[in-house]
Amino acid sequence: MNEKFQSLSQEKQQAVINAAMEVFGKNEYKRASTDLIAAKAGISKGLLFYYFRNKKELYLYIYNCLIETMQEQILDEKFKEITDFFDLLRYATTLKVQILERYPFILDFAMRAFYSEREDVSDELKNVNTMQEDVLFQLCFGHIDTSKFKEEVEPFKVYKMLRWMGDGYIHDVQMSGAEFQLDEMMKEFEEWMDMFQMLVYKDEFRKK
Repeated sequence: MNEKFQSLSQEKQQAVINAAMEVFGKNEYKRASTDLIAAKAGISKGLLFYYFRNKKELYLYIYNCLIETMQEQILDEKFKEITDFFDLLRYATTLKVQILERYPFILDFAMRAFYSEREDVSDELKNVNTMQEDVLFQLCFGHIDTSKFKEEVEPFKVYKMLRWMGDGYIHDVQMSGAEFQLDEMMKEFEEWMDMFQMLVYKDEFRKK
């Protein structure tokens, strides 16, 4: 925990987090300017480095903040009551939209961070990501009703394929230079889930 940063008001913390997510999300790590982060956050660069010893510490703090935010926002009481795999994904998706409203640059930052290569933070991110994916799946989907799946199907693999499809969709949009439209992706994701449900669920549990 960063006690100096945590002593700030929630409003000021969020300003720094959003500024860092925006700058790190739009630029490679080495090209991301801490001067720009400080300016967007409305603080001096000296004050930014009072809270964080260096750029790397700031980046890793923001990444951990991303993980904690997703967990805290999504794992509510209703989430724990939903036992259908696809219903749970749908509910989690609606909650992620709410997170995007609070942290508008979280998606850009998450995508760039997840696929970071040959940068000063890449090794640390890979270690965190490798450990987190299995842990997060068990945390989020450990209570689902697996009896609905066909015997030969592993729910974790279905989850990973859907995640890869989402990542690929976002990558295609970014490469095309088009503006990302969350509503459009939500429609696509709903169609993907319907198709997967038909493929991986037993007949009596398929969506009619």
